[in-house]
Amino acid sequence: MILHHWGLIEYEEARKQMDEVHALACQDGKNHLIFCQHPDIFTVGYDDQGSWPVPTVHTDRGGSITCHSPGQLVAYFCFQASNPALFYRRVIRAYEALFEQLNLPAHYDRQNPGFYIENRKIASLGFRYRNGVSLHGVALNVDINLVFHSQVNPCGLEGIIPTSLKAEGSGIGIEQLEQSLIRHLCEAFDEAL
Repeated sequence: MILHHWGLIEYEEARKQMDEVHALACQDGKNHLIFCQHPDIFTVGYDDQGSWPVPTVHTDRGGSITCHSPGQLVAYFCFQASNPALFYRRVIRAYEALFEQLNLPAHYDRQNPGFYIENRKIASLGFRYRNGVSLHGVALNVDINLVFHSQVNPCGLEGIIPTSLKAEGSGIGIEQLEQSLIRHLCEAFDEAL
């Protein structure tokens, strides 16, 4: 697994760089994991037909509206995914192991893809697959501005509100979280760094 740390980066710039990493993954046959954060922005998936009370940026991932802001750990996956269903299950397994390690009762909802603690959404998922390699990924709320995130319901779901690891009582920082997630992904994908 090859790691890329981009820090705080504008969404549009990250999207352009992700395409470059995707092209590299198509050539080298390796799994590339990108960690970053974005300045405040709302993005919507290609199949979203909603009208929103906030400015949005359209993207080619699946899913509905997603809020990004500093304090959110975004993991973009340019992974070998000749079997997208198997790839997706492995990603879910890694995040389930992460939440278990953090002793948080987060569960994955197959009907409304994401991780939730009761009616509170803590992580959003959205992927696309091209030439046998995945694009996009998972946005996990670590220590976010919940007021900003609450301008719209996560993914437009009624009765669902955003939450974060900090709001749920976890004091883990982003760097430590990255290390834990890398370990769980290596186990789920039987990978080595």
